[in-house]
Amino acid sequence: MTTYRGSCHCGSIAFAVQGELESALACNCSICSRKGSLLWFVPRDQLQLDNPDAPLSTYTFNKHVIQHHFCPTCGMHPFGEGKAPDGSAMAAINIRCLEDIDLATVPVELYDGKSQ
Repeated sequence: MTTYRGSCHCGSIAFAVQGELESALACNCSICSRKGSLLWFVPRDQLQLDNPDAPLSTYTFNKHVIQHHFCPTCGMHPFGEGKAPDGSAMAAINIRCLEDIDLATVPVELYDGKSQ
């Protein structure tokens, strides 16, 4: 399993995530389309925050299923948390916040969140 490093822009929220980045999801819902996130979903236990006490702001909307986390200092949104359809804890990693990723090599799947 590969370990990737990531953070918000100012570095207050830094993390490691384990897994194989084989694709990302581009959602067209009202929040994702505005943020421009490319999301990679992993089991929550594969995401480790470097500083669990770092300041972290959270926004939820619509069905309140996903907690969209962002840095209160720089405004960057490195990841979100929620539940998979089977009820297991998941993290949605914004791969734009990962270090040393060539985004052009990651296949992107489109998701119609606007219609959900």
